[in-house]
Amino acid sequence: MDGREAYLLSIGTALPGDPVDNAQLAKALGVSEEWIEVFIGTRTRHFARDFATGEVRWSLADLCAAAAERAVAAAGVDAASIDFVVMGTATPDALMPATVNMVADQLGLDQIPTYQLQSGCAGAVQALDLARTLVTSTGGTGLVIGGDVCSKHLDLRRDLTAAAPSELVNYVLFGDGAGAVLLGPEPTGEAVALRRVLNRVTGLGRKPGQVIEWFGMADRDSGKQAINEDYKAIEESVPAMAEEILWELLDELGWSADELDYLLPPQLSGTMTAKINSRLNLPGAVEVSCVADTGNNGNALPFLQTELLLKQMTSGQKALAVAVESSKWLKAGFALEKL
Repeated sequence: MDGREAYLLSIGTALPGDPVDNAQLAKALGVSEEWIEVFIGTRTRHFARDFATGEVRWSLADLCAAAAERAVAAAGVDAASIDFVVMGTATPDALMPATVNMVADQLGLDQIPTYQLQSGCAGAVQALDLARTLVTSTGGTGLVIGGDVCSKHLDLRRDLTAAAPSELVNYVLFGDGAGAVLLGPEPTGEAVALRRVLNRVTGLGRKPGQVIEWFGMADRDSGKQAINEDYKAIEESVPAMAEEILWELLDELGWSADELDYLLPPQLSGTMTAKINSRLNLPGAVEVSCVADTGNNGNALPFLQTELLLKQMTSGQKALAVAVESSKWLKAGFALEKL
């Protein structure tokens, strides 16, 4: 790769509509507000559908394009300088055309390579991994996007009094949103080096911890849950996996735990994030979290965290992000250093 590096030049994010708090959600779903606050630990979330009517107000492409436009504007460059687009999502607007191409269309991009990666919480990191490889091998500048619209799977007008806990939890856990960064070969703009990316599947022989179904015309009335979480397995496995990711990245980087200024932990929920932070035990690193206010909006989260990070980060400081995907047990993470 000719010794090239990849640098984060700018960032942009997008959250749809006004935040929906626990009181609103509890009333609509017929569940306890206290249960949401204690079990999930999330205060608010944003939905791309109107909370009262279910009307779609933003598509995933809309949110991703808005985040990308903000990233491009923050970098002070013309969209024509973008050489490729990589996007990670678990909830595309359609199977075809790929949502990344609808985003490119909204941005006025044409005649460049586009890539869409289908993944959950690790998808944004996978997109960074691919983009970093493209930047360091070609010297090009890439737009990296992560986003999800989880509310498309959740019928907020449905009677949930008899819903299984594995289904009900998804109504209070998830939100919608998008984020984007520009990645390039020179340290301009934010001048933050992307030092390392970890991206690995570790679920050989293991039952998935999360399943999101796709319903075609032939099976849409099958009665299957759209989203199914094995929350017990997730609670048991994710903290240990997060710890493994942390120390593996530190070892690869040659950084000591004491050198770490910021930690961007997994963002499944406010309660789970607190448990993970307790296990990681890095009192010298400032936690950068947002899930309690944004809900779990999947592939948007690493970029929402990074946006908060960049408002605090100063020259010479180091940050490490950890992400775990429970679908088929994926380890992911990345390291940033401010120049």
